[in-house]
Amino acid sequence: MKTKIKTKVSLGMVLLFIVISLVGGVGIYSINRLASDSKAILKANYESLQFGKNMQEALDGYESGDSLLIKKFEENLIAQERNITEVGEQEVTNEIRSKFETLSAKGNSINSINQIRSLIYKVAELNMNAIVRKSNEAQQTADKAKVYLAIIGTLAFLISFSFLLNFPGYIANPIRQLTEGIKEISNKNYSQRIHLKSGDEFGELASSFNAMAEKLDAYENSNLAKIIFEKKRIDTIINNMKDPIFGFDEKRNILFANSAAIKVIGVEENELIGKYGPDVALRNDLLRNLLNAESGITPLKIFADNKESYFAKEVLQIMSDNQPIGEVVMLKNITQFKELDLAKTNFIATVSHELKTPLASIKMSLALLEDKRVGELNQEQDKLVSHIKDDSQRLLKITGELLDLAQVETGNIQLHKDQVEPRAIMDYAINALKVQAEQKKVVVDVKCDESLPKVNCDLEKTSWVLVNLLSNAIRYSPEQSHVLVELTAANDSVVFSVKDSGKGIDPKYKTRVFEKFYKIPDAYAGNTGTGLGLAISKEFIIAQGGEIWMESELNQGSKFSFLLKI
Repeated sequence: MKTKIKTKVSLGMVLLFIVISLVGGVGIYSINRLASDSKAILKANYESLQFGKNMQEALDGYESGDSLLIKKFEENLIAQERNITEVGEQEVTNEIRSKFETLSAKGNSINSINQIRSLIYKVAELNMNAIVRKSNEAQQTADKAKVYLAIIGTLAFLISFSFLLNFPGYIANPIRQLTEGIKEISNKNYSQRIHLKSGDEFGELASSFNAMAEKLDAYENSNLAKIIFEKKRIDTIINNMKDPIFGFDEKRNILFANSAAIKVIGVEENELIGKYGPDVALRNDLLRNLLNAESGITPLKIFADNKESYFAKEVLQIMSDNQPIGEVVMLKNITQFKELDLAKTNFIATVSHELKTPLASIKMSLALLEDKRVGELNQEQDKLVSHIKDDSQRLLKITGELLDLAQVETGNIQLHKDQVEPRAIMDYAINALKVQAEQKKVVVDVKCDESLPKVNCDLEKTSWVLVNLLSNAIRYSPEQSHVLVELTAANDSVVFSVKDSGKGIDPKYKTRVFEKFYKIPDAYAGNTGTGLGLAISKEFIIAQGGEIWMESELNQGSKFSFLLKI
């Protein structure tokens, strides 16, 4: 049967209580015995001696016939008769009574007085002997009490001392073993075990602790080798990747960098791994750029592989329990794609430039054909010339857009900034598209703040942007509708807005409307453009330090806006 700690503590307390009670009980009993013996000596024998003394004094003056002395003798004799305690004392006292009565009857008799004195001495002797005897008995009682108290006190001391010596250890030792075991477990020493043979709660706790340690040990042994192997494999994979990869913890300390990353950044591994990233970035521009948490859209130009190379930066946030614990920065080498893109751009620029010459010749020939002095054209020929003219005009527009795109992609946008009246830009765009609006019966409404400040911009390219936005608004608005062109001042800028009355743009397409060559799907079949107008518009506005954006709701039209600094 297992005994609980509470029961053991209670039994220990009961044992101490019994020991204390036993010592106290024996002590009280012995004291009472001694008190009783002493009381018997004082109350009985001592009083008899006192009565005898008083009677002797009365006899000394008896011969004088003093009635007071006779009365005193009588009183003490009566008291003695009431205080008979010893064997033979009754007979002697009775004899004193008899002799005293005889003395009182016959009168003064020296012989009778002497006999009475002798009897009084005999009573005193009896009581003296009793005092000695009772004193010896009291002494024996005291000696026994000392022996009993010594034995019981020694036993009580040994029991109490043993209890006080062992009981704290009984409680503290298991706790100490458990504490040491927990410390070992916290240090990942899962082979630690606690051996307690007690069947109480400490034993149960030790068994549970050992079971936990055994499971942790099994888990550690089963997973540690696997984790180490997987870590080595991941390290090998990362180090053999050609793209530079950096790892940071949540405090921006550099956890790892593969060989390609160390080569690109130009810092020794021992000066990089484990260091605080911003500290290293103070003397390394590339790392300072990489610590920007956002993935870069613009490629990074880095001197690598003995040439200028281009890298696209991608940042991956590492999360655990919805909390960031670090990030991985990857640099993907896109030099080959950049070179192909540059070749494409140069090809487009060359072809577009070469197409302008034959297109100019076609336009000149069309002008000659339309000249009545050259000759009259029949209806069929006139229709063909009109179609050729439209197609050549469209080809010329595409060629111009491709040339503008080539400028944008090569970064060779030529800006000629000047102080320009915003209304002049708006009037130019409206006049340029007046015929197109009239053909579709679209009314262009104007809303312009008075006294708008001049803007710092390239008049030609800004007008091109507004013309492109207004052209799109007219194209996508139904016939006999309205298009609003609005100019407003905003802080240190002027905002140009064009709102159409079209069907609007689905939200899923909004983020892509400014991408190159992107045309909204066939739900917008009226879109016959190249998908370059808005992309070029964005580049033109951004190159001038402005911003461009779009707002649209289905069946409520679209609003394109851009702002330029005053």
